[in-house]
Amino acid sequence: MFFISDAMAQAEGAGEPSLLATFLPLLLIFAVMYFLLIRPQIKRQKEHKKLVEAIEKGDEVATSGGLLGRVINVGDTLLVLEIADGTTVVVQRFAVTTVMPKGTIKDAREA
Repeated sequence: MFFISDAMAQAEGAGEPSLLATFLPLLLIFAVMYFLLIRPQIKRQKEHKKLVEAIEKGDEVATSGGLLGRVINVGDTLLVLEIADGTTVVVQRFAVTTVMPKGTIKDAREA
């Protein structure tokens, strides 16, 4: 009984949907993904690359690992940070997440 009613419903159909109606939901999902996820991520990557390329000796930076330090040496891919008096660490340039305002380290040590 159930099979007969399904077969009759299919026979009464008006035909196959158009190609546009078939792919429209897929295209809409891709457009939403592009504008909400991909495009903002590309913009953030460009801004981070610009920030990393502009790092100079004497800048105070925060790294992705949570270190706050002053840049004392700049290389092509590496930076030397002074995180305390006489204590230096070597980090990759792309580990820097933020260039802090001048005096941030001094204020943090006093707190």
